[in-house]
Amino acid sequence: MKWRAVAINTFKEVMRDKIFYNLLIFALILIGGSILLATLTLGEQSKIIMDFGLASINLFGVLMAIFLGVSLVSKEIEKRTLYTVLSKPIGRTEFLLGKYAGLLLTLLVNTSIMIAGLYLTLMLNQFRWGLPVLSVEPRLVEAVFMIYLELCLMTAVALLFSTFTTTTLAAMFTLSTYLIGHISANLLAMSEKFAVRSTALLVKVIYYTLPNLSNFDIKGQVVHKVPIEPSYFLLTSAYAVLYITLLIGTAAFIFKRRDF
Repeated sequence: MKWRAVAINTFKEVMRDKIFYNLLIFALILIGGSILLATLTLGEQSKIIMDFGLASINLFGVLMAIFLGVSLVSKEIEKRTLYTVLSKPIGRTEFLLGKYAGLLLTLLVNTSIMIAGLYLTLMLNQFRWGLPVLSVEPRLVEAVFMIYLELCLMTAVALLFSTFTTTTLAAMFTLSTYLIGHISANLLAMSEKFAVRSTALLVKVIYYTLPNLSNFDIKGQVVHKVPIEPSYFLLTSAYAVLYITLLIGTAAFIFKRRDF
């Protein structure tokens, strides 16, 4: 299919981007540096490393999703390569899907490298203290899976904004969506105490319109070995797929009606 060619080309382009490698290297340094943080902190070192490592994977994954995602369309317009691509027998929706799929593949490779770095850091810490190296918490994969789902959703948000505004504004809007998405549940709980009804109504509109990203945050449960029902992963995955479908559909609708 034509969108696959666009996806592969997007993947190759991003892999040549210096921003990608700078963020990835910085993330791996932070993950490795968590050993030093663990030695300076009282308590179980492995939990500290896991918590810090997962937070690093989440943070740098989101940064990559935002800064690479918002440039998916704008970069093509600035380089004028979009006109060449669209002159070929490929629809605008296929073009967007290819761009989205290419970045998701890039994020998958990036996330895999970071989780491998986290596992290696944990194993080195186990070895240093004379503990079984292979006793590293296997449930880390659960947390990383949810992080990747969140990255897929944030990439769709970035792609949507990139179809109708500038790169800078798209980055600001996407980052705002990420921040609000993580506190919207708390705002909704507080809305009942607001004296002004219009404010409480606005909070509810924001909560039901923007994605509730706190659903994807299970780092604490994994680190502290709190069991999670399999149904939670299924429901959260369905929520992400539905939201991503709506975002990509809206982005395609807007992109089709842009005059290039």
